Amino acid sequence: MDVGLKRELEEKVRSGERLTREDGIALYESDDLAWLGGLAHEVRTRKNGDVVHFNVNRHLNMTNVCTASCAYCSFQRKPGEKDAYTMRIEEAVKLAKAMESESLTELHIVNGLHPNLPWRYYPRSLRELKAALPDVSLKAFTATEIHHFETISGLSASEILDELIDAGLESLTGGGAEIFDWEVRQHIVDHRTHWEDWSRIHRLAHEKGLKTPCTMLYGHIEEPRHRVDHVLRLRELQDETNGFQVFIPLRYQHDFVDMKDGKVRNRLQARTRMATGAEALKTFAVSRLLFDNVPHVKVFWVMHGVQTAQLALQHGADDMDGSVVEYKITHDADNYGTPNKLTREDLLELIRDAGFRPVERNTRYEIIREYDGPDPARRESPQPMRV
Repeated sequence: MDVGLKRELEEKVRSGERLTREDGIALYESDDLAWLGGLAHEVRTRKNGDVVHFNVNRHLNMTNVCTASCAYCSFQRKPGEKDAYTMRIEEAVKLAKAMESESLTELHIVNGLHPNLPWRYYPRSLRELKAALPDVSLKAFTATEIHHFETISGLSASEILDELIDAGLESLTGGGAEIFDWEVRQHIVDHRTHWEDWSRIHRLAHEKGLKTPCTMLYGHIEEPRHRVDHVLRLRELQDETNGFQVFIPLRYQHDFVDMKDGKVRNRLQARTRMATGAEALKTFAVSRLLFDNVPHVKVFWVMHGVQTAQLALQHGADDMDGSVVEYKITHDADNYGTPNKLTREDLLELIRDAGFRPVERNTRYEIIREYDGPDPARRESPQPMRV
């Protein structure tokens, strides 16, 4: 990138001028990660100061049986297949109660698209989970699942959301987004929920007062221009609804763990490489710079590893996903020892070690507790790490 374009982009960012599609592509083409990270760090600091948000959550996947066979997915199983499971609601509640320690504040629920479970299973599961854990927020179901519920129930998404909210739903999850551009999507997705329905369902959720996350699965067969298109679609929807609280870049994973039964379910990995750490940091930085209307950018350490997650905090991210005891979809897919559990103390240390001040939040990003930042005698105030 020439000096003149760098200066132009810096001026746009510092004046608060919205970046264009061409700007986003130019940022991805830059090989100066230190400059890019520094610029994104300025924006995250302007929006969120020296804070890194986190919450203490658990992931609950009640079934891995799924009608879809998405090319990147190692989680799904077909009925009768080895390792396929579906929990009775009583089992799910028992497991959730066992997760209640350490001041749990959020339960994150995502499932496969089960072909035979009745619609009533889902609101009933929320009601019973909420009764068992009244102080825990329920963040549940992707837009893809809501679309599936329309099919199996005969109800509209609006009616479905009303019933789920009445049962205790506080937020949808951001999954099912992957990459919206059809040029890529037709090769990676095997369900029928695409941009039109994904955006329709989140728009409805926002109209009903829910705040939701949005995501992007990156680092597979897409190109930077597809990532830019994805973010700009979400940015435009956010202009309309102001319902997205956080953007979460999710790093595509190769299938190392789930080959134990001899099946390689990830059909992309023969022709893909996982994103490098530098590419991950660039994705966080460019996303933060483009997303001028979404307050938070989250790094999911299970998919990135704890060290890259710490660096992402210096490249635009201000939120680190919480204490996941067991995450079945991607745990250790990177094959370099990413833990499947971090306690609150683990997270506090990681955040302070990166030079930031930890703040515990709830699902709606309301502050629960503020903690001391790093020891000033040990570390200067946070600055972008130079790569």
